[in-house]
Amino acid sequence: MFARRATFAVLFFLAMTGSLVLAAMALAPGGLGFVDIVALILFAFTLPWMVAGFCNALIGFVIMRYAADPVAAVLPAVGKVRDDDRVTASTAILLCVRNELPVRTIRNLEPMLDGLCASGYAERFHLYLLSDTSDAALATAEEALFSELITTWRDRIAISYRRRTVNHGFKAGNIREFCERWGSRHEFAVTLDADSFMPADAIIRLVRIMQVDPKLGILQGLIVGLPSTSMFARIFQFGMRLGMRSYTIGSAWWQGDCGPYWGHNAILRLKPFIAHCQLPLLTGDGGEARHILSHDQIEAALMRSAGYHVRVVPREDLGWEDNPPTLLEFMRRDLRWCQGNMQYLRLVTLPNLTPVSRYQLVLAILMFVGSPAWVGLLGLATAALIHCDDPANIMRPDLGSALIAWVLLMWFSPKIAGALDVLLVPKERRAFGGAGRFTVNFAIETIYSIVLCPILWISHTIFLSGRLFNRDVHWMGQVRDDHVVPFGLAMRDLWPQTLVGCLSLGLVLFYQPWAIPYILLLAGGPAFAAPFATVTAWPVLGTLAARIGVGRLPEETTTPEHLLELALPAITPESRPPLTSSV
Repeated sequence: MFARRATFAVLFFLAMTGSLVLAAMALAPGGLGFVDIVALILFAFTLPWMVAGFCNALIGFVIMRYAADPVAAVLPAVGKVRDDDRVTASTAILLCVRNELPVRTIRNLEPMLDGLCASGYAERFHLYLLSDTSDAALATAEEALFSELITTWRDRIAISYRRRTVNHGFKAGNIREFCERWGSRHEFAVTLDADSFMPADAIIRLVRIMQVDPKLGILQGLIVGLPSTSMFARIFQFGMRLGMRSYTIGSAWWQGDCGPYWGHNAILRLKPFIAHCQLPLLTGDGGEARHILSHDQIEAALMRSAGYHVRVVPREDLGWEDNPPTLLEFMRRDLRWCQGNMQYLRLVTLPNLTPVSRYQLVLAILMFVGSPAWVGLLGLATAALIHCDDPANIMRPDLGSALIAWVLLMWFSPKIAGALDVLLVPKERRAFGGAGRFTVNFAIETIYSIVLCPILWISHTIFLSGRLFNRDVHWMGQVRDDHVVPFGLAMRDLWPQTLVGCLSLGLVLFYQPWAIPYILLLAGGPAFAAPFATVTAWPVLGTLAARIGVGRLPEETTTPEHLLELALPAITPESRPPLTSSV
């Protein structure tokens, strides 16, 4: 493991150093001035997340192509488990909800319950419906429908429902209350979010792995998106599917027993979790106690510091989730993550954390800190262009082009690695609808990401600026169903992005029209943020995309039986696109 971590560290150092040297050489045709040095500092803040992605993708791609079993290569315990191993441990299944539609939640639960009962191990499982719902109407519906669910399954599997009236400690507090009340009854706990779907065989597989390795404290399953009829969600989850594959395998190879925990679709060993993973309270600016919003990664760090392993199973059949159907819903969730990750600034120095755990916390912070740096680079680039008399005085054309190509390669490397792996395996190509459709979808997702990311950078920058004045976001229920985003609403929420993008494009167009293709990479998305939010939310466009195969996922080609039970519109026979290629 030391050699693996040293390999990653060397790759990371070389990519960081090489990127900065290339940038310095590109910016120095007339020597490095004050503005150039500021640009290099900002560029350095954008690099860690991209460089980590590039290194993980490179390692992951090599493992995917050359390991006989990529999953066993990063999780040896998988090789010790057989499909006929008995399930002997008592496992709680924890579903955490807050202001969610109970009908949708029950839709995702019943196939899982049916599978557990059919497995013959139903008596080893107990489902806990842990509600923090504060909306009175939803609470009434929730109580009625969850009570009906308990009655329906009473003689087959144990189900308990509890609703807290105060959202104390957010989701981590919800689970902590379960631990104090019922945790001693069970050996393991599977954590689910309101939008999670895990089939019974996936849960049983995780339990079996935990049984054969008593040092495992947290075992995280890979999570992929459920087929959707939202255009925004379809393209996002297509890209996520490609990127997660290489990134997770690569990071699991060198992180080893310090793996990730994403807070759901995972299994915990309850005794050490209860003993060692209670989150500390943070002190607010006014001296009041503040709870941690992003609980998952710090819980993983505490579990590892207690001597237990945290690992990931990089398989794509262990669990699914709904992705936000619109840009505005996506941004709401994204800012909640941003606020939570910024709390890690106070936790990086906790005693007894492993170096890898500290690295993970720092990287989670830099994931969002890089956004103001990107916005700063956009501002510097715009100012430099409108004041330049000769483009060669700003950046050497040859090295500048190489720098842009290198940044794009690092930015998209996890998705490129995933795409190459798909294209090189005939079975994978067919699962994604054939090489032609897959290539078109990859091109669409690339443009989509170039538009989306700068919009989010500006959103993060505004929010982080507001954090200086104690601006907070709150944990509320998501709107998970497809819905229209009126253009007026999009403009109201996205006017800062529109203003920044249009101002940058307008100034460059007026002073240096030749530079529009370059500034478009950073300013194009924000300039068109409002129409992008509106168009990608059109239900009719999403339905058409599902029908013709835009953003097509393997589950839409060959649908697992447990997903058919969900009756998702995107995988009904009417919406499933026909196969047009066998290669």
